[in-house]
Amino acid sequence: PQHADGPVAQPNAEPGNDPVWSEMRLDAEAAAQREPLLVSFYHSSVLSHRTLESSLAFHLANRLEGPVMIATQIQAVIEEALDEDETFRASLRRDLRAVLERDPACRSMTEALLYFKGFQALQAHRAAHALWNRGRQPLARFVASQVNTVFHIDIHPAARIGSGMLIDHGTGIVIGETASLGDGCSILHHVTLGGSGKRDTQRHPQVGNGVLIGAGASLLGNIRVGNEVQIGACSLVLEDIPERCVAVGVPAKILGKTKSSQPPAEFMRADVTDGLDFDI
Repeated sequence: PQHADGPVAQPNAEPGNDPVWSEMRLDAEAAAQREPLLVSFYHSSVLSHRTLESSLAFHLANRLEGPVMIATQIQAVIEEALDEDETFRASLRRDLRAVLERDPACRSMTEALLYFKGFQALQAHRAAHALWNRGRQPLARFVASQVNTVFHIDIHPAARIGSGMLIDHGTGIVIGETASLGDGCSILHHVTLGGSGKRDTQRHPQVGNGVLIGAGASLLGNIRVGNEVQIGACSLVLEDIPERCVAVGVPAKILGKTKSSQPPAEFMRADVTDGLDFDI
């Protein structure tokens, strides 16, 4: 299968058949040479694994283990989700690229895998979401609970999140059960996609593709946010926002439409007035 970032490795593929994994292994080898104290860590977490999927499952399992479930059990659960879901495998690679391309603090995809908790929480959510969709809700809730405990990121396992997603920092993020985020979005810490409080209905925000949601913003209720919208930090969004608009404030007001041909989620400008790239 071909995707935007090249071929997606099949389960148990050789490293040379996966350009993303080959690049990450080279990065890990170089990092291990620079820091001898971490040689064992890089070997056990990256270099001893044939595939990116195996490395991710191993590393996440060691982050999420606890008295209820040991690391090897969690690892098997994540590996099974990856083996059975090509979309998960493709999203994993697009998410890695998104972190590297949009977060200037990230120097390599290997760093994102090993050290960036927003990325780690997102991949754990993808595993929990796969479990939820296969009718294994109790186990999905357990994984989501561990993610919340370890990373302080609360994503309901039923929430739908597209690929090429960046969760920057991530602390304090809350994404509710019926929320959805499209492809290529970027969200910062303390963002809330909250519900209207009604049960058994669509009660959370529906967010389009390429959307940037600034730190501390809250989107509440069954609202729609169009493609390539930018929402300013600490804004409170209670109503629909049309595509390519810039919205800021409490409650959020639309300033205008962006002129940039690049989605806000990619250029990651925190200051919505920077460069005057919108029509007032």
